[in-house]
Amino acid sequence: MRPLDPVTSKQRAAYGIAFFVLFVALWAWATFGGYVSKTFLANPLTMLLEGWELLTKHGFLFDIGMTIWRVVGGFFLAAIIAVPLGVLMGAYKPIEAFLEPFVSFARYLPASAFIPLLILWAGIGELQKLLVIFIGSVFQIILMIAVNVGSTRRDLVEAAYTLGASDSGIIRRVLLPSSAPEIAEILRLVLGWAWTYVIVAELIGSSSGIGHMITDSQALLNTGQIIFGIIVIGLIGLVSDFLFKAFNAWLFPWRLA
Repeated sequence: MRPLDPVTSKQRAAYGIAFFVLFVALWAWATFGGYVSKTFLANPLTMLLEGWELLTKHGFLFDIGMTIWRVVGGFFLAAIIAVPLGVLMGAYKPIEAFLEPFVSFARYLPASAFIPLLILWAGIGELQKLLVIFIGSVFQIILMIAVNVGSTRRDLVEAAYTLGASDSGIIRRVLLPSSAPEIAEILRLVLGWAWTYVIVAELIGSSSGIGHMITDSQALLNTGQIIFGIIVIGLIGLVSDFLFKAFNAWLFPWRLA
C-alpha cells in the first residue's frame, strides 16, 4: 500500500467483505468460546435464530416498514424546507446574516432532548416521531447547503450577469446547476443521520418500529433480538446509501468525470 494509491472496485469489495468476515469470526470466537456471557452478548447463531423468530412469529416486518416510513417521512419534511432555505442563505448574504446565527445554534441541539416537549405537544403518535427526525435533520441540511451554494465560483456569476442574466436567473442557471451534485450528496449524508434519530424516537412511547422491538427485547434480556434489530438497521441504511449513490451518479454523471 502507498498513500492515496487507488484501488479497483473488486479490491474495494474484497476488503469490505474481509472486514465483515473478520468481525463475525471474532464475535463467534468470543461468544462460542465462552469468553463473553450469553446474557451480555448472544452468539451469531442465536442471533440468526432469534431474528428468524421475529420475522416469522412476531411481525417484525411490520416494525421494519414503520421505521422506514418514519425515516422517509421525517427526512422528506426536512428536505423540502431545508433545501430552499439553504439555497437562499447561500445566494443572498443578508438572508444568511439573518438566519445563520440561529441555524448554527439550533444544529447543536440534540433532537433527543426535544422528545419530552414533542410528546407534550404532539402526543406519542406518528407526528412526534416525524418531528424528532425533522429537528435532527433540517438545520444540518440548511447550513451545509448554504455553505455549498455560497462557495460557487464568482467568475461564473459575473459571466452570467455579463450575458444579461437576472438575479433569479443566476440562481436557476448558475447556483443550482453548480451546487446540485453536492446538494444531493449532502442529502445522502444526512439521511444516514436520520436513521439514528428514528431509533431514539422509537425507544420512548412507541408501540411499533425497530426501536420499540429493541426496547422490548432489552426488558427480556434477549441480546440476540437486540443485535438482530441493530444489524437490520445497518443493512437498510447501507442499501439506502448505495441506492442514493447510484441515483446521484445517474442524475449527475459529470460529477464523476
